[in-house]
Amino acid sequence: MIANWRRSKSIAIWVSHFVLSGAFAAAPDSVLLQAKREAEAKGYIFAASHEEIVAAAKKEGKMRALSGFPPEAIKALAAGFKKRYPFIDAQVVELESTDGYQRFLLEMKAGSAREWDASVIGLEFYREYAPYQKRFDILGMASQGVVNILPQMVDPMSRNIVAVCSGMQVVAYNRKLLSEQQVPERWEGFLEPQFKGRRFIADIRPKDVAALVPAWGLEKTLDFARKLAAQQPVWVRGGSRLLNAMTAGEYALFLGPNFNTVVRFQAKDATGSLAYKIVEPVPTRLFHMADGVLHSSAHPYAGLLWLEFQASFEGQKILDEYAPVQASIFTPGSAMAKETGGRKLSGVDWNHLTRMEEYQAKISEAYGFPKEGK
Repeated sequence: MIANWRRSKSIAIWVSHFVLSGAFAAAPDSVLLQAKREAEAKGYIFAASHEEIVAAAKKEGKMRALSGFPPEAIKALAAGFKKRYPFIDAQVVELESTDGYQRFLLEMKAGSAREWDASVIGLEFYREYAPYQKRFDILGMASQGVVNILPQMVDPMSRNIVAVCSGMQVVAYNRKLLSEQQVPERWEGFLEPQFKGRRFIADIRPKDVAALVPAWGLEKTLDFARKLAAQQPVWVRGGSRLLNAMTAGEYALFLGPNFNTVVRFQAKDATGSLAYKIVEPVPTRLFHMADGVLHSSAHPYAGLLWLEFQASFEGQKILDEYAPVQASIFTPGSAMAKETGGRKLSGVDWNHLTRMEEYQAKISEAYGFPKEGK
């Protein structure tokens, strides 16, 4: 399945957006200078041109970044970045797990994270990480064509934090146990009588159901959660080991795993039994991480170019190929954009992002605090 996203047939679509359309052409000088003045009046740093950023990065000559992507993606991204900017000595290191994010947060607070220029931001620690990011007006520069970043990728409130990847929830099923026609077309289909009594598995961490709030509103989502719990699913925690169990035929149906996780397991599924279905409204979200340039960075412009590279045509292709399928839903031609085209979405955007923990807590309460099933 991953190989399908490696094919070159989508190149024309990607190039038409990033190159031919001129989406990132610089704004007229008067508009650009006005945006620069307004940003600087608010305490932001605003480069007047991409050439200015590259020149500053060339003087810095170095960049150290922490990334939340898997090693294969980090290796490919770092190689692409070095090829584009050979004058920057770049090193990118994986920051793993919630514990890793917590440790780095403590280092930032203690002032001992000075060796790093850019860092991944675990969204569960978003508010705590935000004050330690350098005040580049990335949104302003993106809007004016100074940096090659889609404005939708940038937090409109902070203006200096970028989400270059997206996630979405799907329904996974074992095609040897269920036909596609037997899998619900909509989330409400899981409330039908044939799915009552341990007929499907569901995660006790309800990020999947919480992502329905943008489309449904909180009250309708909580009502759905209560009815879902009454269906008596097999309650579990985590997706990876359950997808292994599904390929072994232990379960037939899984509500809401991550799209990228299912695609990754499909690539390893020698039985060919693991399949997924996109159910509407499609829960899409800024993925579990974002990126920023650290306030303490010794090489901030090189760090800014690193963020830009991940958001670029080349960087987004790498994320679809090696992450896998984690390129932004805002990027035309990305795997997720193609899968969701023409469908009704429930998008967890920057406005909903900081409320996801609240949504999940209320949904867990509606579930009745289920225990993990065996």
